[in-house]
Amino acid sequence: MAALALPTLARLGPVQYWPRSISRWWLRLPRRALRLHRPLPEGARIGAGSFSQDTRGRWYINCPVEVCEGVCLPGSWRWTRRVGIDLGLKDLATLSTGEKVKVPKFYRRSEERLATAQRARKTKRARAIHAKIANRRKDFLHKASAKLAKEYGFIFVGGISPSKLAQTWMAKSVLDAGWSRFRNMLAWKLRLRSGGMLLEVLEHHTTQTCSECGRLPSSRPRGIAGLGIREWTCDDCGAVHDRDVNAAKNILRCGLTALAEGALTSRLGSPGLQAEE
Repeated sequence: MAALALPTLARLGPVQYWPRSISRWWLRLPRRALRLHRPLPEGARIGAGSFSQDTRGRWYINCPVEVCEGVCLPGSWRWTRRVGIDLGLKDLATLSTGEKVKVPKFYRRSEERLATAQRARKTKRARAIHAKIANRRKDFLHKASAKLAKEYGFIFVGGISPSKLAQTWMAKSVLDAGWSRFRNMLAWKLRLRSGGMLLEVLEHHTTQTCSECGRLPSSRPRGIAGLGIREWTCDDCGAVHDRDVNAAKNILRCGLTALAEGALTSRLGSPGLQAEE
C-alpha cells in the first residue's frame, strides 16, 4: 500500500527563545503546549517539521505526516462515481450533475471593515481581519473538498491557471475563491480517503461546445462579449444549457477520454468527443 505525505498544522502554546550561542537558538515548550486537531491515523509517522508564525503572533509547528493511501477497487461504488467540475467566481465549483458550490466571498464581505482599520492605521486590527478571512476561507474549502472526496472516486477539473487570472482585473475575486488550495485539498483527500484521483484536463471550448451533440453551434457564447450569457440554446440539437453545467459536463467527457487514451492531452477536438457525421 502506497504512502502519502500530508502537511499537518498544530498550534503551539507559549514558547520561549533564548540564544545558546551566536549561531544557534534553542526552543523550550511548556507542558501540554502541542495541541493536535484530531487523532492521527493508525500507523502514521510524523517527520521533521518547521515553525511558523501567523499575522496575530501565534506560533505553529508544521510537520509532514506519512499515512497509508485509501484503495479504490474496480467495480466498487467509488470506482463508478465520477464527476466533472467547472471552477468559477460566482460559484466555486459547478458539478456535471448540476450541483453548485457557492463562493462565500470572505474577503469581499470584510473589505469595508479592513479598509476602515487600514485608514485608521490600526495595524493589529487589520492583521486580525486578514487572519480571520484566511481561516474562514480555509475552513470552508476543507469542508467543501471533504464532501466531494467522500462522494466521488474520480474528479476531473478544468486546468485553469489562477496565477494568470490573478494578473487581470479579476485578481481579487480569483484570490478570494481559492482555486489552487481547493484543487490541492481535493487531490490529497481523494488519495487518502478513497484511493481516488483528481485529474486536470484542458478546458478549451468546454463552454462553447454542446454537451449533448458535441458540436460548436453558431448560437454559442463567444469571447468576452459572451461572459454575461448564462444560458444558451444549441441551434443543432435544440438543447438548453446552463453555461457552467455544460462546461462541467464537457470537462467530464474530456477526463474520461483522457483516461481511455492514456494521456492528459484530450481536447474537444479529439475523435472521442466529436459526434459522428
